[in-house]
Amino acid sequence: MRIGYPCINRSIGCSPSGKFRLASYSPERLETTVEKNLACLMNILRVNENAGFLFFRISSDIIPFASHPVCMYPWQERFRQTLSDVGLFIRKNHFRISMHPDQFVLLNTPREDVLDRSVAELQYHAVVLNLMGLDDTAKIQLHVGGVYADKPASIERFVTNYDLLDMSVRSRLVIENDERLYSAADCLEIHEQTGIPVLFDVFHHSLNNQHELVTDVLERVFASWRKATDGIPMVDYSSQQPGKRAGAHAEHIDESDFLHFLKETGSSDFDLMLEIKDKEESAKTALSLARNDPRLVIQPGPG
Repeated sequence: MRIGYPCINRSIGCSPSGKFRLASYSPERLETTVEKNLACLMNILRVNENAGFLFFRISSDIIPFASHPVCMYPWQERFRQTLSDVGLFIRKNHFRISMHPDQFVLLNTPREDVLDRSVAELQYHAVVLNLMGLDDTAKIQLHVGGVYADKPASIERFVTNYDLLDMSVRSRLVIENDERLYSAADCLEIHEQTGIPVLFDVFHHSLNNQHELVTDVLERVFASWRKATDGIPMVDYSSQQPGKRAGAHAEHIDESDFLHFLKETGSSDFDLMLEIKDKEESAKTALSLARNDPRLVIQPGPG
C-alpha cells in the first residue's frame, strides 16, 4: 500500500498546474507555463519521495490547452526529454501515478461536440503518461458522467463510446463511483460490459450506495483489476468535513475514521489516494497512523 495525495503540495511554494486564459494563449506563454509546471512537478516528486508519499495524482493542467484546437505548439517534441526524465524518476522510486480529467470530460454525453472534446482530452492524458514511459498501472480515472434523464441509456452510451477510445486510453482508464449518480454497483455493471477496472471512492460510497458492506463491495471492485497489467487497485479516501454540506471533503484527516478504515480493509491491498484538503499534512498523519500496517510500502531511501 502506497499513500499519497493529489496534484499540488501546499508547502513547496510552486504549482504544477499553472494555467492562463484562452484569450491569452500564445506558443510562448504555453512553453513558459509548461516549463514551470514540469519543474514544480519534479520538486514535488522529490519532496514526496523523501517523505514516503509514493502515490501521486498528476494535475490535468500540466500542459494547458493541450487538447484544445488552439494548441498547435509541438509540446510533445519540445518536452519529450523532460517528461522522460520525470518518468524515469517515477519508475526509479517506485511511485504509483494517476491522472483525473476534469468534470467536463463526459464519455456518456449525448452531445457529439462534447464527446469529441472528451475523447481528445483523454487522449492527451494518455500521451503524457506514455511520454513519461509509464506502464498501464499509471491510470486515468474518470466518473461515468451524467444521467441525462435516462440512466440505463446513459450507461449504454458510455459502453458504446468507450469503444471509440484508442487502446492507449482504454488500457489506462478506470471508472470511479461518485456521490450522487453512479454508485460502485453501477460502475461494476459497466465493468461487466467493458472490462474497465473500478476505482473505489470510500467517501462517495458512504453517500451513494446500495446498502452494501464496504468489505463486500471492495471484494467485487478489486476483482475488476487485472494485477498483471493494471497493478494493485487504487482507492480514494476522504471523510465528511463537520459543519459543511454533505459531501464536503475534510480539511484534515479524521484519525479515528482513518484507523477504522485501515482495520476494516485489513485483508485487502491497494494504493491509497487521500482526497483531503490539506494534502501533504494529512498524508504525514496517515503514514504515521499506518506505520505498523504490513501493507504499507516503506521507501528504502532517497532515489
